[in-house]
Amino acid sequence: MKAIKGKFFSRGIHLRDMKSLSSAAPVEQLAGVTEAVIPLSQHIGKPAVCIVEPGQQVKRGQLIAKADGYVSANVHASVAGTVKAVEERADGRGGKVRCVVIESDGSDATDFMAPLPENADGAAIAARIAEAGIVGMGGAGFPTHVKVKPAVKVDTLILNGAECEPYLTCDHRIMLERTDEIVRGAQYLAKAVGVDKIVIGIELNKPDAIAAFEKTPLNVVALKKQYPMGSEKHLIYVCTGRKVPLGKLPADAGVIVQNVATALAVCEAVEQGKPLIERVVTVSGKGVETPKNLRAPLGAPLSALAAQCSVKDDAVKFVLGGPMTGSALTGLCGSVTKTTSGLLFMTADETNADEPTPCINCGRCADVCPMKLMPMQTEFYTNAKDYAKADQYGGVLACIECGACSYICPAHRPLAQAIKTAKAELRKKK
Repeated sequence: MKAIKGKFFSRGIHLRDMKSLSSAAPVEQLAGVTEAVIPLSQHIGKPAVCIVEPGQQVKRGQLIAKADGYVSANVHASVAGTVKAVEERADGRGGKVRCVVIESDGSDATDFMAPLPENADGAAIAARIAEAGIVGMGGAGFPTHVKVKPAVKVDTLILNGAECEPYLTCDHRIMLERTDEIVRGAQYLAKAVGVDKIVIGIELNKPDAIAAFEKTPLNVVALKKQYPMGSEKHLIYVCTGRKVPLGKLPADAGVIVQNVATALAVCEAVEQGKPLIERVVTVSGKGVETPKNLRAPLGAPLSALAAQCSVKDDAVKFVLGGPMTGSALTGLCGSVTKTTSGLLFMTADETNADEPTPCINCGRCADVCPMKLMPMQTEFYTNAKDYAKADQYGGVLACIECGACSYICPAHRPLAQAIKTAKAELRKKK
């Protein structure tokens, strides 16, 4: 189906996408994973509850931790082997997370679920999504089985193929290499939600992906190359013209949004009985010899991804995720999770280590804010520890944490950091 042009949205920023480093690299399997360190919390909501013990033998795809409540997600073994430990491990970002550590035996022994029949109804598909532990793989990690059961009536499913973060090409590659499976996964999702219309939004810097989906039954929307085009609220507006009211969910605008990688995972769960146990990760940046897109088992050490791409000596900053919304790492002691889209190794000319200077009240952060907020006010009141006023004058709770304000600030103020701090403090009070 011929692509249509998406609607215009104001504000946002235009970035060098740096995607050429890895966009032509076909997905390849990560090799040499001898130990998987699998966190029990890889999603929004309560961590899963471990159901295995040290010394226990497990197979690939076996349930090792059960969802604890409705907003939680199952966790499965990504390798076959022996449970070595259930303990706290460093996450690479200065914190610790409880993990199941599995020593691989090198076999491919599996314990997948039975495939669903071709005539499976929406309820069976939704149950399978929950059983497979599928979450949003675009970054947020919200349990997918919750999203496919909206509290209000919806009529449209939007697949997010924007991938607007610089450097990242993992979604681009699967859209090229596994087009048909993504389409079938989207159709399963639509059946679970109870809608007929499926739209996929793809940025114009991926013309080959747009061409691939034009040959499918999906409605294709060609998106302007603009950051943060992949934000749910902006994607909904650009694809449908609908606006999500402040404080409301996409379902309140009659829409459900899912990432293309999530649709692929749904297809595998329905047709193969395969739980979410691996994902594609972009390893890129000028600090690696060979940028790649690697299919990695969940729990694979970040150091294994680095080794397969050969990190250069001049890499000065490691980032988990994209450069705009990702997290700087203290080291490579973390592991791949369901929401790990990228691992970047950046050189000095790709980063900005300048010390912040006083705010000059230029207003550029407000000019580019896609949510039309006042980031400078948020930072001012956050520094004063007056978080209520940070929300009153800065609108911090409406922030989507895209990082555009920090990127554009000529004084290099840590605006995004202040926003995250204010939000965390406000959540504590609630």
